[in-house]
Amino acid sequence: MTAQEIRKIYLEFFQEKGHAVLPRASLVPQDDPTTLFTGSGMQPLIPYLLGQTHPAGKRIVDSQTCFRAEDMDEVGDNRHTTFFEMLGNWSLGDYFKAEQLEWFWEFLTKELGLDPQKLYVTCFFGDEMTGIAKDTESAKIWKELFSQASIDAAEVDLPAKTGCQIGMQGGRIFYYDSTYNWWSREGAPNNMQVGEPGGPDSEVFYDFGTKHDHRFGRECHPNCECGRFLEIGNSVFMTYKKTADGFTELPQKNVDFGGGLERLAAAVNNDPDIFKVSLIAPIITSLENLSGKKYQEHPASMRVIADHLRAATMLAADGVSPSNKEQGYVLRRLIRRAVRFALDLGVDNDLTNRLVPVVVDVYRADFPEIERSSGKIVEILNKEERIFRQTLRKGLSIFHQLTHMEKGRIEQGKKTDIEYEKLNFPVPISGRLIFKLYDTYGFPVELSVEEAKRNSMQLSNNWEDEFKESMDEQRKRSQTASKGMFRGGLADASDEVVELHTATHLMYQALKEVLGKQVIQRGSNITSQRTRFDFSHSEKMTPEQIKQVEDIVNQKIVEDLPVNWKEEKTEEALKTASGAFGDKYGDKVKVYTIGDNASPYSREVCGGPHVEHTGQIGQGGKHFKIVKEESSSAGVRRIKAVLQ
Repeated sequence: MTAQEIRKIYLEFFQEKGHAVLPRASLVPQDDPTTLFTGSGMQPLIPYLLGQTHPAGKRIVDSQTCFRAEDMDEVGDNRHTTFFEMLGNWSLGDYFKAEQLEWFWEFLTKELGLDPQKLYVTCFFGDEMTGIAKDTESAKIWKELFSQASIDAAEVDLPAKTGCQIGMQGGRIFYYDSTYNWWSREGAPNNMQVGEPGGPDSEVFYDFGTKHDHRFGRECHPNCECGRFLEIGNSVFMTYKKTADGFTELPQKNVDFGGGLERLAAAVNNDPDIFKVSLIAPIITSLENLSGKKYQEHPASMRVIADHLRAATMLAADGVSPSNKEQGYVLRRLIRRAVRFALDLGVDNDLTNRLVPVVVDVYRADFPEIERSSGKIVEILNKEERIFRQTLRKGLSIFHQLTHMEKGRIEQGKKTDIEYEKLNFPVPISGRLIFKLYDTYGFPVELSVEEAKRNSMQLSNNWEDEFKESMDEQRKRSQTASKGMFRGGLADASDEVVELHTATHLMYQALKEVLGKQVIQRGSNITSQRTRFDFSHSEKMTPEQIKQVEDIVNQKIVEDLPVNWKEEKTEEALKTASGAFGDKYGDKVKVYTIGDNASPYSREVCGGPHVEHTGQIGQGGKHFKIVKEESSSAGVRRIKAVLQ
């Protein structure tokens, strides 16, 4: 039975029991500014769980796509993913525990044909601090359901952190405390904010029968992380709302059920590896064909790539574009991690072009909106892949140069003999070195951390504080350098300033194209709100000339040109690169190139920082706009421009 078939059976099963089928909600919440992504099936339904009337009625069912960025670093084993589908059914003040648990049991054992002997359940132990009682009612219902399958279901108390010590003790129904069997968006009752709904839950686990891994504790139990048990469904009995004085019962008692589609499919397959289910397996197969390597030999890398590209495809379908902020930053990180892990498999190009269409094909029948936007999705993800590969190749090389000592011996008349001492440098790797890789070479922080772990390099215990200190020091230097100085002044190193800084380079070149090569920069000052730029020109610019410059800059943003830099000898650099009038340079200078190195659009002497590619300037639909053109002094004009 495929995952697609399970989804269909589930929706039809609950539709026959009077539930209205809802379409999936976007992965980007439309009316919830408190979170970046839809991370659970119940999230879009919060107003109705709090008492608002749902237009579809009191019984609803859906299959909701979900994304959890916090699980990104966990992907690589046989069960963690960032993207997943949650089958959900809700009762909004209608049926409650008896109907919900009986129906789910029927769905599992009759519709999916799961063996009851492989099913174990958990219930809420109670919470002494809040006075919320132990959920013996759910346990009683489960006991009767198991007895119908000729199973004597013993009850066992497993308070937090004791499961791995005392084990299962022959139990079938297990009481856990709020660490496991209480559900709200914020976790345990004492973590909840005033106004949040929550309640005890009852979970069902499937037993794959695999041997217990003692790294996860002396004894195994349903909530053990060793992989023997997998949670396949969670019935939340939404009963309470947090108030300033504690907990009060909701005006209506609700059922909020969620069951991971991929996990249910793994149970039907009786295989704990969810990457073998029909929603992910085609991606793995295509990756095997692309890399020429086998899944069983490289499971972790292939799981990361398959999960991340599946998630990236769905996020892009819901309107997310790579950027340095919020959802866009997460999407960018997914693509970058997929590209990095693909490099380990020998795939150094064409990853998204080859695999994203496979993801689209998996979902085209059930979510036609994915197919409708498939061309745009491939374009967005492929562009990000191409840009990042340039940074990655350079960054990995520099990373290993800076973190390993190298010594060379050159003897006259002989070839150079290079020896490498595999000594971590420095030991441990500090946040200051990670900042240098980020600030000077544009290497993403998270990739430096991952690369260190990949090579068994130790990170200093306080590397994050060291990184922040370095960042703060740089910002202070930038601010000090800009005080009392017009030329080259950046207010800080924020994203907004960096974007406007690169846009200013584009404008400088555009001014040369429109007004003539005699245009020379006489000064600039850039804040997070605007760029101010002085340049040599004897006449007021016409509206047509201003429009031409704007159009050129915006076109270069759309073209998403790469931005790179390298150190060059000053004398050679100034033959082809622009500089600011009156600036004094040392023997070497940094030269920033926008566009292909062979035929760049712009080459300019500059200390940075800049975006990695010009498309970042236009993220969120922003455009470059000249808001004022005026005289600064004799023979010098001044432009003020913004991104809006």
